[in-house]
Amino acid sequence: MKIVLATGIFPPDIGGPATYVQGLARELAARGDDVVVLTYGRKQGFEQEDGYWVFSVGKQGGPLRRWLRYREELVAHGTKADYVCAFTSISAGMPVLMSGLRHPIKILRLGGDFFWERYTDAGGMMTLREWYASRFGFWRILNSLVMNKVLRCFDKLVYSTEFQREIHMSTYRKLPLSTVESNAMPESVFVAHEPRTPFRILFMGRFVRFKNIPALIDAMTLLPDARLTIIGEGPMETELKNHVKNAGLSERVSFQTPVSGDAKLHAFDDHDLLVLPSLTEISPNTALEARAACLPVLLTEETGLPNIADVYQRKLRNPAQIAASVREIIKKYPSPRPDTSIRTYQKISDALFPPVSR
Repeated sequence: MKIVLATGIFPPDIGGPATYVQGLARELAARGDDVVVLTYGRKQGFEQEDGYWVFSVGKQGGPLRRWLRYREELVAHGTKADYVCAFTSISAGMPVLMSGLRHPIKILRLGGDFFWERYTDAGGMMTLREWYASRFGFWRILNSLVMNKVLRCFDKLVYSTEFQREIHMSTYRKLPLSTVESNAMPESVFVAHEPRTPFRILFMGRFVRFKNIPALIDAMTLLPDARLTIIGEGPMETELKNHVKNAGLSERVSFQTPVSGDAKLHAFDDHDLLVLPSLTEISPNTALEARAACLPVLLTEETGLPNIADVYQRKLRNPAQIAASVREIIKKYPSPRPDTSIRTYQKISDALFPPVSR
């Protein structure tokens, strides 16, 4: 079969969709499918990776120009495809809407929320559920006008969690068939973790507002016997570094550039706890990867992840709540266990892309 995977980001970019699409593309290519990944890049062109092709669409220009270029490539590669699967509702979903493709089965795989994230970038502090319950505000109104059209242009919606699916089912009208396919995890390998002194805390992810990183930094003033490593990149990088400096935490809070592969596993092994204090985390890949490496995780309670061994879901909106939760985990530090409920990319690919008879 020919399958087009349409994503906004792809490695070396960091983020859940990039990791997920790369793992899925490798699995589909390994089972013999003809796979093309469409993404945005600094320059336009083809590259071959691990048995599949990656085509980068240039980022230059405003959104409409980018979407039009992306649409052209979707038509070129998707007209004779069996499946076109988009992994972001706007950066890939809008070009699918504009393409008018009819032959391939069109799937939208959802694991984030574009307009809510733009609302938080502008300083909003409502969780995803709170934001959808509200009726007014620029981003909320724009979401209402655009998203229903985007969602309805697909033949099937695939959510990473029932949490997000329920929100959409109660918000939008006449949606296509939808299912839930949880994120895949790497195979678990047992690594014994013993708490260190000072206790080592890790944050890994994009430096964007809904991640609530300033609150985590401020929590360090209440945790004098702990150290924090912040790994990632994003538009808040300068602001976060200045925040650390102004709080007098430069000796206990450090920054590192994004890591992958063995370097990511080393980062998990070198810390005692991953903390993700976001306003909402729908289905965080980083938490799953950390658990596969047996690193305990402290995660916001506003999440779609099910109960997983050694993933502590707590209210983490402010520094006091974060610090109290970290102290709780230190006090009863777990004997880390590998999670056995692994959902592999093979299972995901078989569920998303069964053989097509036309």
